[in-house]
Amino acid sequence: MSFKSIFISVFLGTALIVTALIFNAKRPLTETDQPSPDFVRATGKCATCHRRETAAVVHQFEHSEHAKHGVTCLDCHQAAENQETQAHRGFTIAKHLTAKNCSGCHSTEYTQFLRSRHAAPAWAAVTGAKDFTPEQIAFAEKYHKGAVNRPANRLAIAEGESAINVGCLGCHDIGKPNTDGSIGTCTDCHARHSSSIALAREPETCGQCHMGPDHSQLEIYHESKHGVLYNAQKADMNLKASPKTLTTSDMSVPTCVTCHLSGLDGLNVTHDTTERLSYWLFAAVSDKRPTYQQGQDAMKETCLKCHANTQVEKFYKEAEGVVADTNLKIVEAEKLMKSLREEGLLTDTAFDEAIEFLYFDLWHYYGRTAKHGAFMGGADFVQWHGNYELLLKMTELKEIARKLRENDKKQ
Repeated sequence: MSFKSIFISVFLGTALIVTALIFNAKRPLTETDQPSPDFVRATGKCATCHRRETAAVVHQFEHSEHAKHGVTCLDCHQAAENQETQAHRGFTIAKHLTAKNCSGCHSTEYTQFLRSRHAAPAWAAVTGAKDFTPEQIAFAEKYHKGAVNRPANRLAIAEGESAINVGCLGCHDIGKPNTDGSIGTCTDCHARHSSSIALAREPETCGQCHMGPDHSQLEIYHESKHGVLYNAQKADMNLKASPKTLTTSDMSVPTCVTCHLSGLDGLNVTHDTTERLSYWLFAAVSDKRPTYQQGQDAMKETCLKCHANTQVEKFYKEAEGVVADTNLKIVEAEKLMKSLREEGLLTDTAFDEAIEFLYFDLWHYYGRTAKHGAFMGGADFVQWHGNYELLLKMTELKEIARKLRENDKKQ
């Protein structure tokens, strides 16, 4: 073979290798970031039985970070203090797993979670204070006054027990008090056997609860530029990155967790979803939180990882303007309802008259939607799903009030 032929062969071979490397580098993470053939394979009696009976949980565990770090089934399923036990094929395990089992290794995350509204305030928003110990109530009230030491939800009671158990508590059980003294369940966000950080980062995970007319965060997110970019670029993101070392290189577009919980380019990580919030947006009239300034500063720090300071300040000024204007509209409706009660035109029983549902929809659905839309970049939710509905419902409220007064004069 001539020198020229050898040179051409070497050149072409090198070119093919370089081309292959370039194409491989451009492949999305969903293709390249797959478990290698030697990923951790579960062994032992637990895996042997469950591979036959509930194979999916074994498969999920084998792909988890727990498996990679040598965590065994019994490490999680053994009973913690004050937990009821059961015999299970030669083992003694906890009958029910709770946040207490996770807190044995993740104590910092659990402590942060206890300070959040995802903890005791979530359950109490439906059932009131009756299921909590005095110590649990006192702890939660330090951070969220009136959020736990309260009566049961009157609307939920009117809807009935099945609606509460299968509906309301399907989401609010994230803060359920457990018989072992702990509160909540980490698996609502992380799933049981995959214990996945990537899953917790998905907007749809938050959207299991944060969706619908009264808190349409998921719908707003997907309308926003953040959501559009995330859906377009998700395949190129490293959703498995540790929250403590997460960078904008891993995720150049935020999801709910990026802004509300995760570290980003050196920022602190937290499991307290309220740390970066500045207003009580869920309330009828949204006042500033006691931690308004530090909450807003913390969230702005996150925003500044991607946006210029002028953009961030403009965004907050406009969002706060929507909150202020929405508050004025809700206050007007509140005054109207109060005057009708003072005139004896409404009963003292909650949710027994149509106008009460109309007023509830006005603030609980449309007022909240306008405010959340403003803080999450959802223009359509600020206007058509928010302010238009506020205008319509206020007009309907006034019409009903006029007829009630007219009828009262005729009697």
